[in-house]
Amino acid sequence: MRDGVSASCLAMPRLRSSPWETVLDHLVHRLPSVSRDQWLRRMQAGTVLDEAGRPLPPQAPYAPGTRIYYWRELPDEAPVPFREEIVFEDAWLVVADKPHYLPVTPGGRYVRETLLVRLKRRLNCPDLSPLHRIDRETAGLVVLCKRPQDRDTYQRLFREKRVSKTYEAIASSRASMTFPLTRHSHIREDEQAFYRMREARPEEGLAPNSQTHIAISEIRGDWARYALQPVTGKRHQLRVHMNGLGLPLLGDQFYPTVRRQPDEAEDFAEPLRLLAKAIAFTDPVNGAERLFHSRQALVWP
Repeated sequence: MRDGVSASCLAMPRLRSSPWETVLDHLVHRLPSVSRDQWLRRMQAGTVLDEAGRPLPPQAPYAPGTRIYYWRELPDEAPVPFREEIVFEDAWLVVADKPHYLPVTPGGRYVRETLLVRLKRRLNCPDLSPLHRIDRETAGLVVLCKRPQDRDTYQRLFREKRVSKTYEAIASSRASMTFPLTRHSHIREDEQAFYRMREARPEEGLAPNSQTHIAISEIRGDWARYALQPVTGKRHQLRVHMNGLGLPLLGDQFYPTVRRQPDEAEDFAEPLRLLAKAIAFTDPVNGAERLFHSRQALVWP
């Protein structure tokens, strides 16, 4: 781990006849998004390592069947000007209260400005791993595991739907709609935009694969605060279900229409009004009853 960022691993395949003379040649072939000159500079700086953690020089020969390690670098990564909170920590778990706009894990244009890297650096815990994800635009609770040997045991809770999660959201109020209700639908990727999801149309004949319980907690004029309890965990499920009811969430950049492309600059003044407010489960490692609440509150319009 370096500054909270864990090294990436690349396995060099075993081939009868290798087309690459050096490790550098293989890196350029396998990871062409990084130029040869950039890889050369990284190797000269000692940031490409062999399995023993030793720096590999640019002339290092290709070694089939071995692994090399390197760190993903984004020199122009934009800062996310909001801080996460730790609401709980013990020997097994960390529960963080994530702000809006902060991704949970590295990807795309974010590496250091992610919840995972920030917490690894802050806690000096290289084995820290999230047990579930919430969208970058969503704020609230994320549970992370400290010990690799416990990871699958905890993740099984989520796979088997033995975790109770409650979200809060702000959207328009509809006097004509009766709550509480349950939304069932088949959610699939939007063919017109890879970063959006959509509900399948009736004529597509697809069985429901998502379910959310929805209730109203409070009404203020034309707006309402909703309590959302997802039974399944499809991508963008809560946003898609509320939009399908004609109740798109306040501040949503993707639903019902795209107001901002994923790679465009953020508007920090208008966050998505969606908060992972509470999470509860029976701890499979020590048997404790776990219940955590976010300390954040959504801002009304």
